[in-house]
Amino acid sequence: MCVMTQEEFALQIRAGIPDELPEPQPYDETVNHAPRRKDILTVEEKKLALRNALRYFPAKFHATLAPEFAEELRKYGRIYMYRFRPRYEMYARPIDEYPHRSRQAAAIMLMIQNNLNPAVAQHPHELIVYGGNGAAFQNWAQYLLTMKYLSEMTDEQTLVMYSGHPLGLFPSHRNAPRVVVTNGMVIPNYSKPDDWERMNALGVSQYGQMTAGSYMYIGPQGIVHGTTITVLNAARKKLADYPERKDIHGMLFVSSGLGGMSGAQPKAGNIAGVVSVVAEINPQAAQKRYDQGWVDELHSDLDELMCSIKSAVESKRTVSMAYVGNVVDLWERLADEGIRVDLGSDQTSLHNPWAGGYYPVGLTFEESKRMMADDPARFKEMVEASLRRQVAAINRLADRGMYFFDYGNAFLLQSQRAGADITRADGRFRYPSYVQDIMGPMFFDYGFGPFRWVCTSGNPDDLAVTDRLATEVLEEIRLTAPDEIKGQLDDNIHWIREAGRNHLVVGSQARILYADAEGRTKIALAFNKAVAAGEITRPVVLGRDHHDVSGTDSPFRETSNIYDGSQFCADMAVQNVIGDAFRGATWVSLHNGGGVGWGEVINGGFGMVVDGSAESERHIREMLFWDVNNGIARRSWARNEGSIHSIERAMKHCPDLNVTMPNMVDDSLLDRVEV
Repeated sequence: MCVMTQEEFALQIRAGIPDELPEPQPYDETVNHAPRRKDILTVEEKKLALRNALRYFPAKFHATLAPEFAEELRKYGRIYMYRFRPRYEMYARPIDEYPHRSRQAAAIMLMIQNNLNPAVAQHPHELIVYGGNGAAFQNWAQYLLTMKYLSEMTDEQTLVMYSGHPLGLFPSHRNAPRVVVTNGMVIPNYSKPDDWERMNALGVSQYGQMTAGSYMYIGPQGIVHGTTITVLNAARKKLADYPERKDIHGMLFVSSGLGGMSGAQPKAGNIAGVVSVVAEINPQAAQKRYDQGWVDELHSDLDELMCSIKSAVESKRTVSMAYVGNVVDLWERLADEGIRVDLGSDQTSLHNPWAGGYYPVGLTFEESKRMMADDPARFKEMVEASLRRQVAAINRLADRGMYFFDYGNAFLLQSQRAGADITRADGRFRYPSYVQDIMGPMFFDYGFGPFRWVCTSGNPDDLAVTDRLATEVLEEIRLTAPDEIKGQLDDNIHWIREAGRNHLVVGSQARILYADAEGRTKIALAFNKAVAAGEITRPVVLGRDHHDVSGTDSPFRETSNIYDGSQFCADMAVQNVIGDAFRGATWVSLHNGGGVGWGEVINGGFGMVVDGSAESERHIREMLFWDVNNGIARRSWARNEGSIHSIERAMKHCPDLNVTMPNMVDDSLLDRVEV
């Protein structure tokens, strides 16, 4: 990357598609690249893909670019337009360094560049942020145009994004969202895996995850809090099996995935105080997380690893280890050795099983990458055989007392589809999702979810102020909080107090904290007041993750503890986005996919710029209340006890809130009714 002045950077942003054709760039082998996608287009469709790609450029470039893009399509299965990758360094700059007419738009540019920062993104040159295929854009032309539009838009315009493509700037008004994002919104009857592959290869649709495709990813920290809460509470549940134990130190937690999910698990294990072992087959990904301090030890030899595990468990040493190899080999060896595993999970990106989300046992990493593109049918067979072996080893350890939970990345679902021994006689899964046992009844039902913020100054001092303010707000709330949420508040107060010490920041100066509607609103108002007073030097961007109370309809994760039959309905996520849009969100996003995959979930997200104004205060009060209570109301109607209490409490505090409440039916009555 070339070093350039702020003025040169601004000129490049404003230029969009350059007038002169830039020189080709060499393929950088040091960067973690996306696997080659399978060859799925017909000859005519390949011509269409080229036609679609070339429409971004003037005709004078076409003769040069057509064969170049054709080569990318042949070689990688997608047209990424590598030639147009920016020459400047990609990271979240302080907000004032972005050329802009709207400060809200400048904040969005900051968030986009953070998503694509090589320290944050999984495959940065392919514009993939995490999860194997969770993309911010489909190609570099889309990025260039989007940044140009954002640099010139006013607060009276809205930028419309179709699956990474900037449709254009449209007149609106200052209280409308500055950007509206949709990703992967495919007609249901044309929503099968090969359909998505085909449309993605054509350049007309993409899987945007949520925080990837809506510019709200904050690196590994984005999921570490939820993972910490999950591990901590899973360990507390397991503690009941050991009456002689006083605490969870020395418990062994085993899982997988340091790439697509960024290494949150080892950091969470350390914060919780357990011994953690996480398998990762990609040596680059494992090394990256080790270099960033997200995992303590790297092991590539199973014999050596087993000795290290036994030693750490025996001494109750809090340590995180990465096994650089296949997770199936790890599970089978643990089962064969008779090592007691207390907690087990899986965070491979199994929402994307055939294109880089899972690597089957028996193949090297490089062999897998070749086979998934060259022989996808055989690759699918090997993935399914691998899942059957993995489940068999997990079952052996579970029979000896391991508490296993699905972290919601479609492990249970894909294992079932592969024919693994993963279901009970009644057809239900052997193991719960983390939402069913932990996050749903303990957090989501009470309105607690992953609230997050970014300090647009890029100044760690501003982040420290936000940490202090958030702590003070939660401590004040706890004084009068009902007993059923005091434990959640205590865990989060501990988290935010320790956040700075745990060096969680990768990329932007960001934080994540689980809070309910009251907590989110009061924290946001405190930030707004501090920005107005100059205590925080620049605006703060608010957002959230997808495994939250209201934003996601996902039957195998976020809404897996909805038992009234509506877990496959997506009204909540769609309503959430619409409601956020007219209540003050700076940008909103709606995705076919998020967490457990394209076609398996509907997800809605938002971003909000808090700038110290009276306008921001109004948006905070109106939007954050809806963003949480929409989901609580739906969960209450599903007869979730925690949500019933939560929405009743919300109605007492807000006279304008009037929610339809369920009437409970006596089970014995139904038992007497002939059906």
